[in-house]
Amino acid sequence: MHIVFLSSEYPLWSPGGIGTFLQTFGRALVAEGNTVSIVGVGETHTEEVLEDKGVTLYRLPKRKGKLPAFIHNKKVLNSKLKWLHSQHPIAILEAAEGGLALISKRFPATKIIRLHGGHHFFAEAEKRPINWRKGLLEKRSFSKADGFIAVSEYVKLHTANYLRYRNKPVKVIHHPMDTTISVPDVEVDPHRILFSGTVCEKKGVRELVQAFALVRKEFPDLHLDIFGRDWYYPDGRSYITQLQKDLEPSYFENVLFHGSIDRNLLFEKYAEALLCVFPSHMETQGLVTLEAMLLGKPVVFTEYGPGPETILHKQNGLLCDVYNPADIAEKMIWCIKHPEKAKALGENARAHVRITYDKMSILEENITFYKKCMAHG
Repeated sequence: MHIVFLSSEYPLWSPGGIGTFLQTFGRALVAEGNTVSIVGVGETHTEEVLEDKGVTLYRLPKRKGKLPAFIHNKKVLNSKLKWLHSQHPIAILEAAEGGLALISKRFPATKIIRLHGGHHFFAEAEKRPINWRKGLLEKRSFSKADGFIAVSEYVKLHTANYLRYRNKPVKVIHHPMDTTISVPDVEVDPHRILFSGTVCEKKGVRELVQAFALVRKEFPDLHLDIFGRDWYYPDGRSYITQLQKDLEPSYFENVLFHGSIDRNLLFEKYAEALLCVFPSHMETQGLVTLEAMLLGKPVVFTEYGPGPETILHKQNGLLCDVYNPADIAEKMIWCIKHPEKAKALGENARAHVRITYDKMSILEENITFYKKCMAHG
């Protein structure tokens, strides 16, 4: 089966949850005998073709001249898909929420939208109105889909508040994880707490910094390591710089912004940390949370959205009110004061992820759903 994913995210050139998902899932599909292509518009004026353990990546040329971007993207995407289909017929064409908007409705492949969290979904978290152009593109994209996969029950139900599935097949299938990963053999540093993700408002970084200041009143030797790329406002301002202007300098004592790092090195940092905290205001699933759990770490995650689907409170992690720094701090302090119980949370978390998010089981779910949608169409 030839499966094509439309995305400009992939770990070889761009960090992010969708890219990490595509790499894990794409490699697993190839290992089972499928052909996998990733197609997206790149950042240069020439096409790039890369290989990643059997996954073929096509980065299409960005526009030149004055042609509107959406017209250029539509032209190059449909042209490349037509060529790929002529070389090896495409059975499944998959994209995120808005990804099918520019694709010809007559294209013969079965079209799937995987709900990673689109414009409508995150507008609420960022407390902003729906952009009419982006909203229109998502609606157009949804109208072309033959089926929908949601990475959590929450994203399935919440998206339905804004967009219609039109009686097409819909199924919740979790992110696949490479559960064969072993825990790095490193010493746990009892003074380090870790956050990983884009450094921005919706990831709860402001509340985390405020919570950490409360924790340090009782444990002044602690350090907060923040790994992930800075986010920029439309006017070019850095989120980190703005946050440092908004809060007193004392809030940033022992807070270290490391930027993005290699994923293997990040896994070592997870393993070294005493605990991991991900106080996102809005998530579809929470891939970094699953990564930390897989590495046996006690995790503090959001009690909202998909939080209760991901973590059983006080059984394999802790849930918190991400809008309340005092509650985030309380959960961190509990882990520090109860090291054996926190360690047990991490051990339970690893066992849970290895069973629930096993990539081979999830691969079978996806293939079964793909075939159902192909028959339905």
